Formats: sequence, C-alpha cells, structure tokens
Amino acid sequence: MRTATLSHRQPAPTATAETPSELVLTADVPLRQLDPWPLTVATYNIHGAIGIDGVFAPQRIARVLGEIGADVVALQEVPLGGSAQPDVLAQLREETGFFAVEGPTMESPQRRYGNAVLSRYPILAKQSIDLSFGSREPRGALDADIDCHGHMLRVIATHLGLKPAERRAQIKRLLQAFDTDQAPVILMGDVNEWFMWGRALRWLVSHFEAAPAPRTFPSRWPLFALDRIWISPRHRLLQVNVHRTPLARLASDHLPLVAHIDG
Repeated sequence: MRTATLSHRQPAPTATAETPSELVLTADVPLRQLDPWPLTVATYNIHGAIGIDGVFAPQRIARVLGEIGADVVALQEVPLGGSAQPDVLAQLREETGFFAVEGPTMESPQRRYGNAVLSRYPILAKQSIDLSFGSREPRGALDADIDCHGHMLRVIATHLGLKPAERRAQIKRLLQAFDTDQAPVILMGDVNEWFMWGRALRWLVSHFEAAPAPRTFPSRWPLFALDRIWISPRHRLLQVNVHRTPLARLASDHLPLVAHIDG
C-alpha cells in the first residue's frame, strides 16, 4: 500500500488571455460587502461525459450543470485531456464561465483523468491528496480553497475505491486532512459505498454528523446512494436533493446530488 502524499497547497491558476472564462473578478467589486449565502453546491460523477446511451456528449453535462445552477460543483470521472481524448473540464469551464481546477488521478501522455471543481467564485489554492491503495485503480481527492465574497470555503472533491478495505484506508487519509476549523469544510463525491452502515460511512458520519443521502445510481432507476455531501459544521447544511430531470437521467450513469448551505 502506498503512503498517502499530500502535495503542497498550490495557488489556483491565474486568469490569462488564453482562459477568458476565468476573468470574472474586477477590482471595483467590494467583495467583502457581498453576502454569498445561501450557496448551492453539487457533486456529479459525469462518467467520462458518456451518457447511458453510449454517446460522448460533454455539452449534455454542461446543460445539466445549467439546470442545477450550483455555485460550486465537484466532478468525478472527468477527462482532462491528452493526445487520445479531449479536455472535458476545459469545455465545461468555457460553457459555464466558472473557475476550474483539476485533480488528476491517472496521467499519461495519452490520457489524463480524475476529479475537478468548478466554482462561480475564485479558487485561491488547491492540493491533491493521493488515495491510491495497493495495485487498485489510482484514486485521489482534490482539496480547493474558495473565496465567496471574502467568506472562505474549503471543498474536497473525491472518488473512492470499489473494495471495502480500500475505502476504509482512503477515509482514514481524508479525515487526517481535515485539519482546520478556519472555514466550512464540504466533502463531496462518489464514495462507492453500497451499504448504509459500512464502516467507512460510519467514520464519516461520526466526523461530519449524519446528512441526507438520497439515491443517485444508476441514473435511470436509482437504487444506491453512492454520491454524498457532508459539511462541517453540520448546521450549515439546509437541504440535500437529487437532480432528476430527463436530461440528467441520460447524460451520465449517476444523477447529480445537490445541497443548499448557509453561512
């Protein structure tokens, strides 16, 4: 089993002429006088932008995000470019006009793939948390600091493994990373836990307190609550629901999970 490695926290990419979608701030906006609450956040496993009809269609994912209207979105199974595939995150950033950061879990010249965060608000810094376990498929979490009009928000987007022992080890590593009470912490992602009272879920509930967990998978007839949103402190979580439109049922094999939080 490889030891978890936490990279140094890195500033998020700054806006350039090549990334016009990131040019959303101006010095004339009195950010600290604006109240971002309540916020809408969502987690969405986009299945590589391949719908249940087998069609690769990033534009459908973008339309689902438009339907949701979330301020911050954690994404899993995101193609991040390479010689053999397009950069879906770049397409979603262009479609939404949001800030975007990536957390690759698999990287080669041909294919980069992993987690991502899209945010209406500036992403000030990010770090990647290695959650790889033995010879299993590489896994990770993307930890992003977001400035919501001067109110800091910490978002962790993750996608856990398929084996119970794998998930237990990954949850232990994640909990070690929650080392601050300076800002609300939101953990979002596909936890791949099929059983309501699996040990990994019990550990997360003991840390974050229980949160609603409606079923999100498979998207056509949801049977399992694989996708989860937790927030600390718990009282900030107002409501959790599944986005169940016809387009969402088609665009991926997971439905998006949406939460409303307050400051």
